[in-house]
Formats: sequence, C-alpha cells, structure tokens
Amino acid sequence: MRITSIQLTDFRNYARAELRPCEGVTVLYGNNAQGKTALLEAVVLSCTGRSHRTPRDRELIRWEQEAGRVFVRAERRDGGHEVEMLLSRQGRKTVKVNGRALQRTGELMGHVSGVLFAPEDLRMVKDGPAERRRFIDMELSQIRPAYYYALQRYAHALMQRNSLLRDIPLNPYLRATLEDWDAQLARHGAEIMAMRAGFIQRISEAAHENHLEISGGLEDLRVRYVPSLEADGDPERALMSALSMARDSDIRRGMTTVGPHRDDLTLTLAGMDVRAYGSQGQQRTAALSLKLAELDIMRRELEEPPVLMLDDVMSELDPKRRRHLLGRLNGIQTIVTCTDLSDLAEAEIGAAWRIQAGTITPEGGDGA
Repeated sequence: MRITSIQLTDFRNYARAELRPCEGVTVLYGNNAQGKTALLEAVVLSCTGRSHRTPRDRELIRWEQEAGRVFVRAERRDGGHEVEMLLSRQGRKTVKVNGRALQRTGELMGHVSGVLFAPEDLRMVKDGPAERRRFIDMELSQIRPAYYYALQRYAHALMQRNSLLRDIPLNPYLRATLEDWDAQLARHGAEIMAMRAGFIQRISEAAHENHLEISGGLEDLRVRYVPSLEADGDPERALMSALSMARDSDIRRGMTTVGPHRDDLTLTLAGMDVRAYGSQGQQRTAALSLKLAELDIMRRELEEPPVLMLDDVMSELDPKRRRHLLGRLNGIQTIVTCTDLSDLAEAEIGAAWRIQAGTITPEGGDGA
C-alpha cells in the first residue's frame, strides 16, 4: 500500500496544505509544535476514523474555524482508494470513501492501513491496562472490521448496563431487566475475547522474534493475554455466569466489574514483568518489538505492507535499536518526523520536507 496524497484544510494548524509522500522514506522535519505530528494524525484518522491524540473531533479543527477536512489518496493492490473526513464543530463528522458517504465508520477499515510508532507508545509498557487495550483495539480493528463492530455493540450494551446499575438503587424493580443486558454483553464480549486471543497469540510470536533480534538473542520477550475472567472454552457462558455472580457488587459500585473492558496484557522478560522490573532501555525495546510485530502481522494479513509512521522516535532510540528499525524499512512506505535531519543520517531518505507553522516546504525549496 502507498499513500500518494495527504490534503488538509483547516486541520490543526494548517489552513491549507498538501503532502505527496514518496514511495520510500519521507522525512518531515522542523521544530516542535509546527505541525509534523498533525500530518501523521491525518493518516491515522483516515485509517481508523479517529485521532490517536484526542477523542474530540472538534479539537482537530483549526482555531476559530467551523469546519475542517482531511483527504487521503492511497494505491493498494486492488486499485485506488480515497478517504475524506469532513469535520464540523456543530455535529458529527462525515466520512466518505471514493466519494460515497459511509453510514457506519466500520466501513472505513481496510481502505488506508497504517502503523504509528511514537514516543507515547512507551505507555503501552509503563501505564495501566487501558493503554494496552487501546493498542489491541486500534490495530485489530484495521484488519478485522468484525472486531470493530463487536466493540461498538459491546460498548453500547456496557453503557446501558452501567446506567441501569446506577438507577437500580432508586428503582429496585429495574433489576429484572439486567439479564437482557447481561446476555448482550456476554454475546458481544465473547466475540471480542476470541478475536483478541488469536491476535495476541500472533503478536506474542512476532514480538518474541523481533525482541530476540534487537537484543542479540539475550532477552526473551513474552506477551500474554490476561482476560478479566477464565473462559474455559466457552467465553459467552463464562461471561454470562460472571456477570450474574457480580450483580450485587456491580449494583453497589454502579459499574460493571467483569468483561473485556477489564482485559490486559502482560509483557515479561525471563518471567519478570517488564512494566515493574524492566529498565528504561528494556521497556523501549519491548515497545519497539510490539510495534514491529504489529507491522509484520498487518503485512501478512493484508498481503501488502501498511504505511509506517515514525513520530519523533529516532532520537529516543539508541544506535543499535535505530539501526534495527531502519533495516526494516525496505519495501515499506515510511513517513518519519524529526527535529533534525541528523537523526536520520543512516537512513536512505527519498524526500524531505520542512514543516514550519503549518507550512510545508520541500528541502531546498521556497515554500508550499
């Protein structure tokens, strides 16, 4: 897959801009807070329908403007794909693919595919379960639209059940309706758990191989799925039983305490939790290994490589990790941001653009 054009109108700090990435490595360089990450954010938006930086679409619109637009054109094995996002402060965004407005965001998946690696990905290793679930959800949704829809259905049922839990102390007769929502949570939750288990197994294998290579065979990274309950071969029945047993506790707390929204991953080196006991370097390597594993899996699943986006990560990596990452770029369209081109001295750069105050200027050029 290759992106041929990224067009922005009143998006973040861009009034109007277009970037045409080359087939190989495209570098966006300049000082911080000039708009480099916004270009990658526009690609992520076209891949998944949402920003990786904020859940609020209105924050994507340029200051004092009422609407914004992102347009991304890509070439895939099956031909051209055009994704357009129309953002509005007054309502929901409109998503179009090849000029046709989509009724469901899930229809967006698979038209533009990308993997983003940014310094904040270290949070997958260092922070709580929510960051690791987010990693799973963002990537699995791109290769399995059915997963995206299962997540939506589960989230709706969870919201309704939680609302009901908070109402029951005031209206005890509502307790009788809990079983219907439990059944919906169990059905959609079982779908999510099954797809997560398969995906994480593949991630674990690929991350293990990547980590061995980066560490020179010295470290053994293992990734394990930790669901909020043991399914014993029938996740729907197990989840239904767990929800039933937790009802009294859930009513007291006003929230649902079991289900995929409480799942986690564990990352271990030699059996030790990387989050608790890993050094900063080991945590960085684990995060890099996970991202490269994600790239490997998407490449196999889609039968073509996704675009790889590296947001100011080169300066965060030591020379060994940097060389390993650069060695993986062959045949993959890559968009890299950095503050200084010297961070990419070892890379074979196809094109470089300077980003300054929402303006894109080709290296050696006068402005664009």
